[in-house]
Amino acid sequence: MTQQTVHVRRVYDEADAGESVRLLVDRVWPRGMRKDTGAFDEWVKDVAPSAELRTWYAHEVRRFAEFRRRYRAELDTPVGRRNVQELRDRSEGRPLTLLTATRDVEHSHAAVLAEVLRRAR
Repeated sequence: MTQQTVHVRRVYDEADAGESVRLLVDRVWPRGMRKDTGAFDEWVKDVAPSAELRTWYAHEVRRFAEFRRRYRAELDTPVGRRNVQELRDRSEGRPLTLLTATRDVEHSHAAVLAEVLRRAR
């Protein structure tokens, strides 16, 4: 079993030379970014948390543990598992960079998604 190499970065940051597959994983398009200038391979919004969960969380760090639990539960549904597998398939074993517009990347859905993707296949 292999572990997926997954990085999490802000979509506004410039790409590093070693980055391979770069995917925007936000449900909403990043503010101030033109759709024709995104430095990423694909926008994969279906893997983002539901609108209801995003609204409830509102990026309040004190809610992160519960947000993490609820988002992982969403990812553990049949649709969620399919979306996670599609991300793994897109990377084809290459390093994967998940991009988000969130300022606090450490307490974001992208960080939780990275945890899930890093689990052994």
